[in-house]
Amino acid sequence: MAQDSITKYKLLIIGGSAGSLDGILKIITALPVNKQVTTVVVVHRKNDVESILTDLLATRTKLKVKEVEDKESIFGGTVYIAPSDYHLLIENDKLFSLDSSEKVHHSRPSIDVSFESAAHVFGNAVIGILLSGANADGAEGLRKIHEAGGFTIVQDPAFSEVGYMPQQALDQMRPDKILNTEAIALFIKELIQ
Repeated sequence: MAQDSITKYKLLIIGGSAGSLDGILKIITALPVNKQVTTVVVVHRKNDVESILTDLLATRTKLKVKEVEDKESIFGGTVYIAPSDYHLLIENDKLFSLDSSEKVHHSRPSIDVSFESAAHVFGNAVIGILLSGANADGAEGLRKIHEAGGFTIVQDPAFSEVGYMPQQALDQMRPDKILNTEAIALFIKELIQ
């Protein structure tokens, strides 16, 4: 990839729901250690105190992995996970904020909420990835990333465990790439090396 790709993308945000864990693990495993890029994972999951997602992802990467805390500063070289039962937003001063307002598409965290906020703050420096899922959450937010000049990737519904969510995105927009998870992982590794 061109040298400018090292500095162009500052935020990689991944959204998924039912059937997305395998794809998330493949992508996180492939991520290069790049201190300029922040990764955010927004996944629909049960509201339980003992979530193993952080520990599971930490075993797959050399990057720091942590669940987001309210008003936490955003640092590169870190994989942040949206906590269950809170919407995750990015503020203009590059802080995370957590919000417990109404569910969007029956979901909190809502992928749409996080994607739209990422598009607003990071603009064309965002890479948005939408994976497997059973509702329409994420489609509108991915379109907002695309409109802001960010790079958008949709998991090919034919290769998704639950193809409804990625298909909703394809019905609304034409992403930059439509790939299976193995290809997404390889592509991201090249894009942000």
